[in-house]
Amino acid sequence: MSHREPTAPPLLSAPARKIAFIKRGRYSGTNSFVRRELERQFPGHELCEIDVGVDLLKRHPHILALNWLHVFLCYGWAILRKRRPLGMCFYYTPYIARAIRRLLLAHLAPRAQDFAFSFATQSLYNAKIPGLPHFIYTDHTHLANLRAPSFDRAFLATSEWIALERQVYHDADRIFVMGENTSSSLIEQYGEDPARVRCIYGGQNTDSVKPPLDNNDYCNQTVLFIGVEWERKGGPELVTAFTQLAARLPKARLRIVGTSPKISHPQIEVLGLVPVERIPALIAQACVLCLPSRYEPFGIVVLEAFAQKVPAVVTRVDALAHLVKEGVTGRVVEPGDTAALAAALEDLLLHPEKCRAYGEAAHSFAAEHFTWESVGLKIRYEVDAFLEQDKAVDQ
Repeated sequence: MSHREPTAPPLLSAPARKIAFIKRGRYSGTNSFVRRELERQFPGHELCEIDVGVDLLKRHPHILALNWLHVFLCYGWAILRKRRPLGMCFYYTPYIARAIRRLLLAHLAPRAQDFAFSFATQSLYNAKIPGLPHFIYTDHTHLANLRAPSFDRAFLATSEWIALERQVYHDADRIFVMGENTSSSLIEQYGEDPARVRCIYGGQNTDSVKPPLDNNDYCNQTVLFIGVEWERKGGPELVTAFTQLAARLPKARLRIVGTSPKISHPQIEVLGLVPVERIPALIAQACVLCLPSRYEPFGIVVLEAFAQKVPAVVTRVDALAHLVKEGVTGRVVEPGDTAALAAALEDLLLHPEKCRAYGEAAHSFAAEHFTWESVGLKIRYEVDAFLEQDKAVDQ
């Protein structure tokens, strides 16, 4: 995964113009960092942020209401059988994808000449404005989920929605992705030209100032889980694995952050949702982060742990298989193998010197490859190069 850092070309000499930055919500904190880097790397441009939820959909409550009807038309059977959470359906109907497209066109197309380019995060909606260079930055494709052995096909979107997603990629001038797994999915599953896909990685979404480690030099036997989607992130498997090792390690404890499953165990602490500012302190108190996801587009929390010299135990799925190097920055086990997961965690908890060595290697790896500054520089390099090429073609 080594790469050569590009040297930034001179800023374009065109007069100051605007950038249309299209996003949805926080995107695990990524959107605020992407915005910061766009402002930093393109100082001669005014950033105009459009949140498709707050700025567009909430102004049209009839669209929101109608979409819930479409959610049940598309996924009602899976929802009723409790195989697909309701909250994971809203942005996966063809109706909402087309509605967002219409709203964005109405909002931006009449003033397209004011913008130098548009930049969208995620690939749940098509933000391409005719005649305006358009770039996407995403951590996933929907079809990449099919590569995860434990992926439940009840989570698969309709073929009509997937066709619209395919169009999102086709209409973009460059597709920036966080991981190599997403690059390969775009090329192999969506038929995208490799020349249009750029793997620029991602950064950590917590403050750059980290508290000192507070884990008794990796001896306090604390395992940390951070994730909102309990089942997709492998929470049930982690509880099963931890229960097995807890019987042998009475001082071990598991801390669960981001969600509140109903668990009663003397060595398991459920903290639920916490302010993002508290995350670095919680990581500093852990010996190891565990993210045994069933499928995982990227896993930024792993980078946040690495930044604080905390190793990770993950499953061999999607981006996690690229982020964590077995026996170097942590441990990698097969998804669903709770016995292997318990053994990997126990090995690290019993050997603090191994945790320390993995943590040091993880910190070096993250510092070299995964910073928002590095991401921003790559974005500027690629956008400037495309705009220069596009300008030359027009001339």
